[in-house]
Amino acid sequence: MSIQELFADYKEQYQKMVRMKRHRDPEPETVCPRCRNILHRDVLEKKHYLCNYCGYHFPMPPEARFRLLSDNGKYLEFQRDLASRDPLSFPGYAEKLAEASRKCGGGEAVSTGIVMVRDIPAAAAVMNSAFLMGSMGTVAGEKIAALAEYASAKRLPLVIFTASGGARMQEGMFSLMQMAKTAAAIERYRRNGGFYISWLTDPTTGGVSASFASLGDIMIAEPGALICFAGPRVIEQTIGRTLPEGFQRAEYLLEHGMIDMICERRNLKDTLYRLLKLHTVNGRLRGAEAGPDIR
Repeated sequence: MSIQELFADYKEQYQKMVRMKRHRDPEPETVCPRCRNILHRDVLEKKHYLCNYCGYHFPMPPEARFRLLSDNGKYLEFQRDLASRDPLSFPGYAEKLAEASRKCGGGEAVSTGIVMVRDIPAAAAVMNSAFLMGSMGTVAGEKIAALAEYASAKRLPLVIFTASGGARMQEGMFSLMQMAKTAAAIERYRRNGGFYISWLTDPTTGGVSASFASLGDIMIAEPGALICFAGPRVIEQTIGRTLPEGFQRAEYLLEHGMIDMICERRNLKDTLYRLLKLHTVNGRLRGAEAGPDIR
């Protein structure tokens, strides 16, 4: 066998191994970053992505979050086919979008729709940190704004679960303008008598925290969630000082009056239902039209 044939054989074996690795099932186990215990992914999904040992809140996919909110696990999703483009022809951005879409099974950095929280319909949005770190581009901003407009027209309560690294730099000014767009849509919704709950999960940072995530009538966070504009590492490097322990975490923000409460995921549905019940009449905001029936 010649050298060329030998290397060709090795190359074919290597390419076969890479293809198998790309298409194999995900690792069945994961390690809790807090207590370092090994958790089986199937059990983690059944436990709503909570560690059995220490209660650590893992990132939660939008589909799982929607199912958790609804007693029957059903929800009506909006605008799933909307997909980001590459308005600035940013190098490598199109490939990153394709890979993120493949990894997440389609969709975008935020999923929106209508969910029945027991007997109360609510307009809900859930950000997906697995899609380019939940970064907000033009599609994410459009979906949030459209959901707020729909909730205003149908007189539905609005709840948004945030998880984001901020505005998407690959879209430049198009991305930054989504801060103003979403904030304006939330303000129009509130002036029309809407009721908005902002539910902050880990992490909620950058342009998302500086826009619609901070505009809730009620601000709720999951335990230990990082909530900030610039992260602690950036601040420490800028001011040259060590920050207090737990700085910018949910508990620190609650102590300093920046959020209203901290709610563990196991209590999410009960807490949300009680809040919606207090602010609705016969399951809807005052003057509400009959929304879509997804029961």
